[in-house]
Amino acid sequence: MRNARSIQNLLVAIILPLCISTQFNAQASSSQTDGLQFKYLGAAGWEISDGNIVVLIDPYISRLKYTDRGHPDDERRAFKRDDRAISDEALIDKTISRADFILVHHSHFDHLGDVPYIAMKTGAKVIGTETTMAILRAYGIPDEQLYAVGGGEDYQFENFSVRVVPSIHSALNEKHYIDSRRYNRDTKLKAPLRINQFIEGGSLMFLARFVNHDVLTMGSMNFVERELQGLNPDILLAGINGSRMGLYEYDRRLVEVTGRPATIIPTHWDSFSHPYSFSQEANVTSKLHPFVDTVKTLSPESQVIIPVHLEPFVVE
Repeated sequence: MRNARSIQNLLVAIILPLCISTQFNAQASSSQTDGLQFKYLGAAGWEISDGNIVVLIDPYISRLKYTDRGHPDDERRAFKRDDRAISDEALIDKTISRADFILVHHSHFDHLGDVPYIAMKTGAKVIGTETTMAILRAYGIPDEQLYAVGGGEDYQFENFSVRVVPSIHSALNEKHYIDSRRYNRDTKLKAPLRINQFIEGGSLMFLARFVNHDVLTMGSMNFVERELQGLNPDILLAGINGSRMGLYEYDRRLVEVTGRPATIIPTHWDSFSHPYSFSQEANVTSKLHPFVDTVKTLSPESQVIIPVHLEPFVVE
């Protein structure tokens, strides 16, 4: 099997000359450059730091192998959707050392599954839907860490603010997907939950405002256009996966309604049931190359950064 990291690094070298250059320096810290440091955790997951605070977005590290979508070379245990959810705590400990905030877009396992362990480990404040809060309470996360939101809130914290943006889930199953289930304080959940008990529970986006940058985050390949008008982030974590192709002019509408951000970073494009060491070349070629070409036409002043799993980079 070809080495995933070397392949993706080569693709970055090919693509970035088409865009405005940015620094990729795993050793540089955002406190030294006044920039914002990003680390892609896979799926919709990110670690973002401005040198003062660390914000995690949908941190999903375990990347469980599923019986219906596992790679044939993956020798790990395969999970069914009705199996009890298990986090890879050793891998999380190796990957995540600190978090001040955790923003959760929705409550599916590939977004929320590792958050109970990370929240307990770090003491981070978690912002998400009431479904997210109900699941975290079942795992013993104390109420003082939990901020239930529904969309529309705009909260100021020390050196950081976040606007909660109502959103919708990806149009899965050829646009047949819908899940209106919700958990609340009266829902009786007992941890550990089964994987399929991590229901969507409603979807959100976040405008995360750091000292020098406003980052608009996405956890799905879908959005409510009117809710994004006037936000104008300078960095967009753009949901890029196959389901977006079933939506009307998704790329154009997203780039235009967000004000043609200076920096656009694809998210949720990888095969997240594969280990980090496995190649993502097929996804980069089939999903990201066409998106880079589209953005070059729609917004030639924007830079598109293709992230590599767990390799930090700085946006100035």
